[in-house]
Amino acid sequence: MPEPSTVLLTGAAGRIGTFLRERLPAYGHRLRLFDVRPVSGAPEAVTADLADEAALEAAVRGTDAVVHLAGIPVEAPFADILRVNIEGTYRLYEAVRRAGVRRVVLASSNHAVGFTPLPAPGEALVPVGTPHRPDTYYGLSKGFGEDLASLYWDRYGIETVSLRIGSCFPEPRSVRMLSLWLSPGDCARLVHAALTAEGVGHTVAYGSSANTRLRWDLSTARALGYEPRDDSEPYAAALLAAQGEEDPSDPAQACLGGEFCGDNPPRRTNSGQANSG
Repeated sequence: MPEPSTVLLTGAAGRIGTFLRERLPAYGHRLRLFDVRPVSGAPEAVTADLADEAALEAAVRGTDAVVHLAGIPVEAPFADILRVNIEGTYRLYEAVRRAGVRRVVLASSNHAVGFTPLPAPGEALVPVGTPHRPDTYYGLSKGFGEDLASLYWDRYGIETVSLRIGSCFPEPRSVRMLSLWLSPGDCARLVHAALTAEGVGHTVAYGSSANTRLRWDLSTARALGYEPRDDSEPYAAALLAAQGEEDPSDPAQACLGGEFCGDNPPRRTNSGQANSG
């Protein structure tokens, strides 16, 4: 697809949304922002909830593509996940369909396959075709998003790249993140590739940097034109000295979902919309 001139970025006030709104314009993308929280200083910003269908349709109208990050980024009561992540993503796709937009980049997550065991060093990387094994209601919503994207490609011809984003922070925070870390710069490179690749249909791709300790297969991301430049290895010595090696008997360390697979996954208890990360 030709490089989009206008991209709607939902969840623009969140951590990953902030990384992208600071970096995507350098690739030639003109951003229109959407978030339940105001984004100050933005020339085109819509402050609204995903439940506001009129605001969502107005935000989508006239855009060439959508990067959909908006949603609760941790575990929450099912009613909240249903309203924001599941119903909100459905409303987004319906707005996209009605507006005639042909490309979505969807923020999925490793938590859609969270209970997948991490391969040991030397074992085969986790493939993109791994069946959904959600670790939480949050992970379940990400699997739903991927399946919804598949439906809208087959039925309506709307292309989506579903990015199973790992841990996107300025630097990795744990030993586990050494394998899943996605630097902010590589995040922008990945999203740009997903926006501009030709003939993606519905593509699922893992999202991380070119980490020495990589555990999953980046081949579909690279096929989009993604060329990661960063590696978590410079942070490894300090993290290993502080935290030690991972314990393969602990589900919170032995599975792709990390602490989301444990007894107390990161969560929120209040209602409302947060932003994907």
